[in-house]
Amino acid sequence: MKNIVRVTPLENKKIFVTFSDGISGTFDVSPYIKSDFFMQLNDDEYFKKVGLFFGGISWENGQDLGPDTIAADLQ
Repeated sequence: MKNIVRVTPLENKKIFVTFSDGISGTFDVSPYIKSDFFMQLNDDEYFKKVGLFFGGISWENGQDLGPDTIAADLQ
């Protein structure tokens, strides 16, 4: 399984990711924000705090997305 090695928050609830195999692209997080668990990501300052977590990405209050989910919808 390839892991995310770099993540950069972008405008409009998107992130730019780079995987360990060199593939990179933009991922739209906004479809996930509709659930209660991810609602805090609507706060732009909080959204910018995205980081790496076990090969995927996460935020400090536990919201996370795995590398397979992100790879499936990479633009």
